[in-house]
Amino acid sequence: MKKPQRTTIALVAALGSHFTPLLAQNAPVVIEAETGTSVPATSANATVGDWAKRTTTAPVVTYMTTLTDVSGYTSPTSPGGGVGGVAPATDARVLTYTVTFPGPGTYDLYARMRVGPGGANDDSYFYAKTFGTKSATTGADWITANGLATVGYGAGSGSVPVDGAGGAATGVWKWVNMSKYSGYGAAGTTFTVAAGALTQTFQIGAREDGLDFDKFVFGQTGLYFSVAQLDAGTQGSATAPVTFVPTGPALATGKSKYLGCEYDANEAVNFDKYWNAVTPGNAGKWGSVEGTRGTFNWADLDKAYAQAVAVNGVFRMHNLIWGAQQPTWIKGLPDTTQLREIKKWYAAVATHFQGKRLDHIDVVNEPINTPPTGVTTIGVPGTPAGTAVADGGGYLNALGGAGTTGYDWIVTAFQLARQYFPSSKLMLNEYSVENSATRAATYAAIINLLKSKGLIDGVGIQGHAFSTAGVPAATITANLATLAATGVPLYVTEYDSDALDANGNSSDAVQLAEYQRVFPLFWENPNVKGVTLWGAHVGHWRTAQGAYLINADNTERPALTWLRTYVQNATLAAKAAAAATAGVFLYPNPASGGCVALSLPASLGQQPVELALFNALGQAVLHQTLPASGETMRSLPLLGVAKGLYTMRLSTSAGTFSQRLTID
Repeated sequence: MKKPQRTTIALVAALGSHFTPLLAQNAPVVIEAETGTSVPATSANATVGDWAKRTTTAPVVTYMTTLTDVSGYTSPTSPGGGVGGVAPATDARVLTYTVTFPGPGTYDLYARMRVGPGGANDDSYFYAKTFGTKSATTGADWITANGLATVGYGAGSGSVPVDGAGGAATGVWKWVNMSKYSGYGAAGTTFTVAAGALTQTFQIGAREDGLDFDKFVFGQTGLYFSVAQLDAGTQGSATAPVTFVPTGPALATGKSKYLGCEYDANEAVNFDKYWNAVTPGNAGKWGSVEGTRGTFNWADLDKAYAQAVAVNGVFRMHNLIWGAQQPTWIKGLPDTTQLREIKKWYAAVATHFQGKRLDHIDVVNEPINTPPTGVTTIGVPGTPAGTAVADGGGYLNALGGAGTTGYDWIVTAFQLARQYFPSSKLMLNEYSVENSATRAATYAAIINLLKSKGLIDGVGIQGHAFSTAGVPAATITANLATLAATGVPLYVTEYDSDALDANGNSSDAVQLAEYQRVFPLFWENPNVKGVTLWGAHVGHWRTAQGAYLINADNTERPALTWLRTYVQNATLAAKAAAAATAGVFLYPNPASGGCVALSLPASLGQQPVELALFNALGQAVLHQTLPASGETMRSLPLLGVAKGLYTMRLSTSAGTFSQRLTID
């Protein structure tokens, strides 16, 4: 066996005047991960290629990674019955470090790591419970650190102390206080150094491939270390820093359109100080609610709804039908069974929210790019077209497949939604329609199909950075015009702008410039009724691209400071059609006695008005043109029209207006 390499950290004689109060404290001990040693690959029971040293560029990071999952391990939640579930299993999977401490005391262990693209399949390892050489096959010697994909502190953490929480995502270098981290029930531990034993052996063990280690730091327990201090190996603070607290109010207060945000636990802090509309992130997706057939988990969705109530804002249910994050159990069931389960899903949502406001519902999410077929049709960065989606539902045919319209499955999904959610605005939602004239035209065709049946009330345009970065403003504006020509209101539903500079570093200036270039294209468009950001805090889904607006210490990045001022001062043009139809209403509603009165503003009474009445299935049951007469009140006969819920659509030269009508 090779002799373990020794890492020695000595106290610096002149610490500087600002460290004077800390002279009695032990300096942090920094260990570069690549200095660890293991048994030779030719020794007994070794697995070739367990550990590899690699180097990245821009910036340069030399790190250690393991290339295979440990034997006996099967998944993050089902570790299997072998030794590999609780210990490294072979000496070749153990890295050993010899560490000399500056003084006796108790230390917390910090690790700088990066979780690979496998997320939950790349985010666990072992570290020894105490100092000393451990048995690779004895589970009692090791702590299993699992579930690291969604914790940690990286760029943007500011002065926030690194502990066992945080919201850093996969694909980014981040710090975790392993002594305070207790993922999957395995409590972390501190390390004690005695006065007569300042040199100690420290070991880690490989568990899953795809988890990279840059360095470790032993920092004195009781001190607070920021990311910057750990990066530099400098001493922590004796007192916890104070985090920034915004004063509010919400950015779009008093404006004619809302500015909302995706909601989850990561976004809950100070939500009401910024946003006045709510969309649940993952909590409303079928796979999140009914992961186990017949068992419904509403807890996180209810939290999102409660936030919408608290800010008195729009709540958008996201989503009912999608080709991802659907229950895995539905795939492969017979079509008739799948349709029955879809109806049960709709009914469960309707029952759970009975008497509550579901203002908007994303009935079908990503119908072009990710239909419920089990594969993607158009790629995004990291997910090429044709990628299999294990949780994609695979139930497109159960909803009618392409059918005679080419989109019968979408029509069916909306017909069911109109039946189960008669008071909600029904929406489509899609990405990369703002950067492609071809996709925008396809999307418009689907919208017009649903509009012809009175089934759609809103059009979602996601607005992600991967769809807008580098795309000329004229292109985005032209594609918005294509969608606006349908006459259905537009909503930007998942906005973000990245911040990476040419070297791959998160840059405030880059993000600010992109916000100033792109956001006004949506906000000032009179056809766009509201904008929702897809996360704002460090930890949201594009943290690796620097797309967050709020640092981990709650301080605001320049793009957010600009956004507040811009939203409050931007002049919003009124949509002509909306202004012209502001005085249109039906009376009485519910209607009875075979007729209803239609009230029109004087401007519409001077021109022909085409009207159509659609039932819940999108079938036209009444169609007529009212001639120009100057009258502002018209009587509409409804003889022969069955009781039920209908959509009345009026089309004029100023635009299209829709209103629900109940006939008793």
